[in-house]
Amino acid sequence: MAESITLARPYAKATFEVALAANELSAWSQALKLLASVAKSEQVSRFLLSPSLTAQQQADTLIQICGDELSPKAHKLVHLLAENKRLVLVGEISELFEALKANQEQTVDVELSTAFELNQEVVNKITQALKTRLNREINLQTRVDQYLIGGAVIRAGDTVIDSSVRGKLTKLAEAMNS
Repeated sequence: MAESITLARPYAKATFEVALAANELSAWSQALKLLASVAKSEQVSRFLLSPSLTAQQQADTLIQICGDELSPKAHKLVHLLAENKRLVLVGEISELFEALKANQEQTVDVELSTAFELNQEVVNKITQALKTRLNREINLQTRVDQYLIGGAVIRAGDTVIDSSVRGKLTKLAEAMNS
């Protein structure tokens, strides 16, 4: 896994720089997400790993599957990845691109899991508190997780804030066992 991220990073950075210079971050983001979702399918993945096909055939087929949703610049990226036998990295490239994009836009995706549905006023207060704490714009997604018993778990990138009853009980059990 770490190796594929290492191999994907230069492509993601280069793609990000091209997108940023052309003010096309959203378009590239959509294109990379599309390529990643198509390449992730089992049939396409097997096809991309087939040694009997040329890089040109692999690239052309992937472009054809995606249809008219890819720009000519995205076509060039697909061909470059195919020539370097890196088409299988398109998922990692997309993830790294999204991280670079979020950093550029000073945004962060946050998942808020609670034991029960929250009203909009509470969601707004949590969003504002996170915006202040993380110093970024917040894209908050909420979901109900009945296994939490009570409280909430907040995931923002690598940061996890677990103030759930279940999490506190787990910490208590660990403390008692050690």
